[in-house]
Amino acid sequence: MKIITAVSALVIFSLLTVINKKEKTMDTPKILMILSSHKELGDTGKTTGYYLSEVTHAYEVFKEAGYDITFVSPEGGLPPVDGFDLDDEINKKYWEDEDFQAKLKSTLKPSQVEASQYQVIYYAGGHGTMWDFPNNQELANIASEIYENDGIVSAVCHGPSGLINIKLSDGSYLVNGKTLSVFTNEEEANVELTEVVPFLLEDELKEKGAKIDKADMWQEKVSVDQRVVTGQNPASAGLVARSVVDLLTK
Repeated sequence: MKIITAVSALVIFSLLTVINKKEKTMDTPKILMILSSHKELGDTGKTTGYYLSEVTHAYEVFKEAGYDITFVSPEGGLPPVDGFDLDDEINKKYWEDEDFQAKLKSTLKPSQVEASQYQVIYYAGGHGTMWDFPNNQELANIASEIYENDGIVSAVCHGPSGLINIKLSDGSYLVNGKTLSVFTNEEEANVELTEVVPFLLEDELKEKGAKIDKADMWQEKVSVDQRVVTGQNPASAGLVARSVVDLLTK
């Protein structure tokens, strides 16, 4: 009888351990971080891609909050990097981190993502996004599903280019009527790329019904409207992530 009791106790303990692990996994917010796969900066002969600090600064916030982060890019695999600055301590920290590098080298394709498993989608910026985010229907569908499952859609700098063509199940554009902060026309002119990019992000989002709230050039600026969180420029990446964490915590 004692042996049976002991075995029963062990079985119950094992089951509780499995249940606790499952509950912990389910309670851990999962973040999809989207990076551009596009490396050609128009016809300039220069390269572009995702902007490193817009990935690392958000990654730092999500990681410290204990979240599970998955990298995705339109083409999968290793995406091209822009804004490569290792004088930035957070850039350096993660660029030299083996786990971070492993994730970069094996980004998922959108077709490999099950949207229902994620609570947040975060579009990192970089000029590359202007070519491969707006018309990627797979990414738009993932973002729409996350949002309509009470999740959060977030983006920074040029990352909101991924929001342009997201439609909800009622046929409306996600951004219609929402206040956003994105890379401004003034900032695009300041980096002398107004005639290089395929469109001006601020203008395109306005055409889809968005209201743009902006700060002076290169100043930190974030807008939170319902469950859409957007930031104006590289300086805003960390605050975008912190704002996402705040929403999830609430």
